[in-house]
Amino acid sequence: GPQLNAQLEGWLSQVQSTKRPARAIIAPHAGYTYCGSCAAHAYKQVDPSITRRIFILGPSHHVPLSRCALSSVDVYRTPLYDLRIDQKIYGELWKTGMFERMSLQTDEDEHSIEMHLPYTAKAMESHKDEFTIIPVLVGALSESKEQEFGKLFSKYLADPSNLFVVSSDFCHWGQRFRYSYYDESQGEIYRSIEHLDKMGMSIIEQLDPVSFSNYLKKYHNTICGRHPIGVLLNAITELQKNGMNMSFSFLNYAQSSQCRNWQDSSVSYAAGALTVH
Repeated sequence: GPQLNAQLEGWLSQVQSTKRPARAIIAPHAGYTYCGSCAAHAYKQVDPSITRRIFILGPSHHVPLSRCALSSVDVYRTPLYDLRIDQKIYGELWKTGMFERMSLQTDEDEHSIEMHLPYTAKAMESHKDEFTIIPVLVGALSESKEQEFGKLFSKYLADPSNLFVVSSDFCHWGQRFRYSYYDESQGEIYRSIEHLDKMGMSIIEQLDPVSFSNYLKKYHNTICGRHPIGVLLNAITELQKNGMNMSFSFLNYAQSSQCRNWQDSSVSYAAGALTVH
């Protein structure tokens, strides 16, 4: 606990808060040694004084899931302090008939939500008894399902006391990920990966779910949280129809290592924040 706390504090202390209060953030979910400093750029935008509920949308890595799933537990423990799951909101979501339950095994095996718990606890520690979390495991949704879930979550996104944490890494490149897109006009492989990721990131910044889907179809970029991102973009689109004015900006980009040849592999990370004007 103390060691983790010191690490998180160190990363957060090196970052500016320019997009506070964030209504949503996109942040990575790898081991903190790889992406902890990147994730700090997103978490620094969280305003604990107004945040009362935190929705954590993570992709499912281990179980095939065509919808979204809710946890079967009441509390998530972290080395900092325990986080309570909001049973009232869970009840509302459950009533829609759009969700399944994750088994305890699935919940424990899945790191996409888990890696955000200590950072959430750290960002909220000044108000640690005043908020709840709503973890949602997002399956391999069709575009129409992303729209449906976006609509459903839009009313929660409209509330300034809610924060959405969208869990995603960016390009997983190399033979072990069976993905080796390379645009040689960009120079070294890692430059090509960065160019590909930044193309996707700028489409996310345009807040256009259709363009994002088209980008994924064209390049098949291995962005593991593409469905949670799709849900967020659809929720934003829904609110924009009702006249809400929002902007998203990425604040940091990093790679686990720089790929220079076909034997190399890397995972990319990006951190950004959505603000409402």
